[in-house]
Amino acid sequence: MKRVAYLLTQDRGGPVDVTVRLAATMPRQDVQVRVFGPVPARDAGLLGGDHERLLVADKRDLAAAGRARAAIRAWRPDVVHAQDRRSGLILAGMRFSRGPRPLLVQTYHGVPDDVTEPWFRGERAAAGPSAYTRAVLAGDATVARVLDHTVVPAEPMGRFLRDRLRIPESRLARIDNCVEPAEAKPPRGQVRHLIFVGLLVERKGILNLLAALSEPGAFPPGAGLTVVGDGPQRADAERAAQAPSLRGRVTFLGFRPDVPALLAKADALVLPSAMEQQPLVVAEAMTAGKPVVATDTGGVADMLGSAPLAPPGDIPALAERLRALFADPDPARTGVLLAARARRYTPEVCARRHLDLYASLLH
Repeated sequence: MKRVAYLLTQDRGGPVDVTVRLAATMPRQDVQVRVFGPVPARDAGLLGGDHERLLVADKRDLAAAGRARAAIRAWRPDVVHAQDRRSGLILAGMRFSRGPRPLLVQTYHGVPDDVTEPWFRGERAAAGPSAYTRAVLAGDATVARVLDHTVVPAEPMGRFLRDRLRIPESRLARIDNCVEPAEAKPPRGQVRHLIFVGLLVERKGILNLLAALSEPGAFPPGAGLTVVGDGPQRADAERAAQAPSLRGRVTFLGFRPDVPALLAKADALVLPSAMEQQPLVVAEAMTAGKPVVATDTGGVADMLGSAPLAPPGDIPALAERLRALFADPDPARTGVLLAARARRYTPEVCARRHLDLYASLLH
């Protein structure tokens, strides 16, 4: 194995951050790496010259997809790894190219937005997603069968692909995401500076978080919340933050490329999502030694260990977890334990596991 190409069609988000960190950490004595896609919004400088700019802004743009495949083929990689849904579709077209072809791999980072946690987990009474989403999932299943292998960061996603999309287990591998290494800085004293990081969309639960903080005793005097991220619910969230119990205590920063630095300054992270897999921000908070209040979605329970979680969408339960967080006299103890658990998300571990996977598949 000499060359590994990573393909992206987005410039921000978890898959982009993982790809940049992974590509930057690959041992150059073992492999050459190149990332094909837009300029990443975070940490693009880590790639140096190992980046080739190309844009495929729409899955229906067949000409752009063809140009992307041609650019990748011209570099003559041994492995091509797609890191988002659209790039997986592009890669599937390479399976039918004439002549020798590279190993084709994808990481399946997440399901469409209207897939609920109960339906994802296979609960019989759960309401299913829209017809459009079912069509997208059928397409995902086809791509996973066309490509040589699919990586999943969280075991629940592997179960979903096996049980719901009928992907053979022999074509799946689980590898944890990776995040930027950071010095663990557990909170000093009780938690008072809470931070939320994510898109301001319904499934991320920002409005549920603000409702939970408005519950009696859930947001003690002197505590504040910093909201990092942007999206269609920002205006609604800013209005909700004008409630008497929240006014002047919630700060909206919009999209920021310096999330690790912001986490380092906070006391704890809150993740009230309705649906997640292996959220990078939780791994980043753990690495920074910060306690986490989260909902029980995807692989979050596996990440946090014995930490009690709130059911997705349960505002009173989320408020109760927040009360416990703010009342904890020694949150630093939790931060230290989480920092120790976060060693599994180091880029070196992630890079080595990917290289081992590629080598085993090529041989």
